[in-house]
This record gives sequence, C-alpha cells and structure tokens, in this order.
Amino acid sequence: MRRRLGRVRGGLQSREISVKIAIPFVAEIGGVWVPVDAEREAAWELYVELATRVTVVELGEEEGLLREALSSLYTVFGTTREILRRYGPSVAPRVSPGHVTFGVLAVNVLNLSIRPLLSRWHPLLAAYEAQRADNSDPVSHERQWDRAEELRGEIENVRKVLLSLAQSLNEVAGVGDLITPRVPRQTPVTDDGN
Repeated sequence: MRRRLGRVRGGLQSREISVKIAIPFVAEIGGVWVPVDAEREAAWELYVELATRVTVVELGEEEGLLREALSSLYTVFGTTREILRRYGPSVAPRVSPGHVTFGVLAVNVLNLSIRPLLSRWHPLLAAYEAQRADNSDPVSHERQWDRAEELRGEIENVRKVLLSLAQSLNEVAGVGDLITPRVPRQTPVTDDGN
C-alpha cells in the first residue's frame, strides 16, 4: 500500500491509499481509496472486529475447532452489515473506475471470500458433526474427519484475504497494528530492587 497526502474528496483532506486484496481462485479487488471521515471510522470498527477474532489469526493444525472458526467467520457478516447500515451511503459513494470504497471492499470480501466458504463447508461439517456418537468428544471427532485438513486450508485462504483487508483498514484508520503480537519488553529486576 502506498499513500499520498493532499487529495481532497468531499471537502476533506484525505490520504490516497492503493489497495489490492487477492481472493484465491476468484479475483483481485483493488484500486485507489481516498477515504472520507466516515470510511475511516467504519474502517476502525471493522478492523477492531477482525483483529479480535480468530478470523485473522492463523489456526494451527492442533488448535481450535473448525466449527468455532466457521462461526467466527459467520459473525463477520452481521458486524459488517451493521457497520454499513450505521454509516450509510457515505461509506459507499460512487467513485470513478480504478477507485474503491469501504463499502466496495467490505461487501466484495464477504461475497467473494467468506460466503463461498460458509455455503460450502457449513453443511458438510454439520452433516459430519451429526454422526458423532454421544460418548465421543467434539474435538476428537472433528480431528478424525477426513476433510478437516481441506477445510483448514480453505479457512487459511480466507484468513489471508481478511488479513489483507485488515491491513488496508488499519492504514485507512491510521492506527497502530493490533494484529501482530508484540510482547512488551520486560525490565529485569536487580537484587537491589532497581
């Protein structure tokens, strides 16, 4: 992403940001984004949502449940819709070709990345979960599924898309990185208490 200062849209001084989000096997969403204040605020809200969910955190092979990952992705729909409704048309204005808006990016990521994953895998996982014996725990049962690795791979592809979106949202919001873990440096304590 590159940015240039000094572009004016809607009477406000804005940064121009170049955005490119690759969606595997589908398309690449991209263009120049000159956000207005409402888009910066909406970007912050969606960024916080993405940064605090498993949606942008890599799911290790022996970590978490696939059901939880799908459920977390599903909630991104509701949150995104709520943000779009709250900020209204100001986050999806008409722009010239080669330009994007918060609305264009958010809706396209939902429809081209998350929706296909959920519509394919939710019923498949639900059918497998229905076969679980009463005395079998959900974690063991899920890890025995012969399609679990395939689903994890597709969740990883969507995670990368959402991470790319989150990075663009972060740039527009103009905030620090909340996704990359940074452990605060510990100051060693000496014997004299200093």
